[in-house]
Amino acid sequence: MRLNVGAAVWLLGMVLYFAPAQTQGQVITAGPDSVRVPIAPADTAVEEQRGFFLSKWDKPAKAALFSAVIPGAGQFYNKAYWKVPIVYATGAVLVYFFIDNNNQYQDYRVALLRRNDGDTTTVDQFADHPFLGEAKGTDAINNLRYRRDFWRRNRDLTIILSVAAYSLQIAEAYVHAHLREFDVSDELALRVQPNLLPLRAQPGNYTPGLTLTLYTRTKK
Repeated sequence: MRLNVGAAVWLLGMVLYFAPAQTQGQVITAGPDSVRVPIAPADTAVEEQRGFFLSKWDKPAKAALFSAVIPGAGQFYNKAYWKVPIVYATGAVLVYFFIDNNNQYQDYRVALLRRNDGDTTTVDQFADHPFLGEAKGTDAINNLRYRRDFWRRNRDLTIILSVAAYSLQIAEAYVHAHLREFDVSDELALRVQPNLLPLRAQPGNYTPGLTLTLYTRTKK
């Protein structure tokens, strides 16, 4: 009898040892009922971290990226549609001035090169000009050089303004996206009251002014 019990225990142990492992879940017994709790696969956390990189960005960052790729796209993303024509109108004006300034610069640059090349057969477009013609001699050459430098400076300034405008519309889209998420609930209030402000240049003297105070209303 003892041998049969020992053999049964040994056989049950071998069955449990070689039984396939269940990774789908585990059984938790609480009282008379059993509940199956699912266990997530090991690579679930890794898969959750994957995906499109923009899904992890906040709205201000997305608005700035869109404006950097396509000017005005950030304003469109912020639903400030009336700003998009302003962005493109500003860009059109800057492009127009760049083209005009560059054409003027190239005209005077080429004319000055032809005037100083020492070849009498080359004639520039200002050869018969009343102030820039060849009859004016050195004065005409100095005027050509002055106008060349003037239009070159204007062209370079237009490039700087274009870069500034491009950066400004990116910053505007970023700030606007932040302000859209700013708390403007009824709990916020702005108080304006008159005040006397001290003058730093004249200690002891004061000047009238206004004080703006932004505070949060407390619920009673």
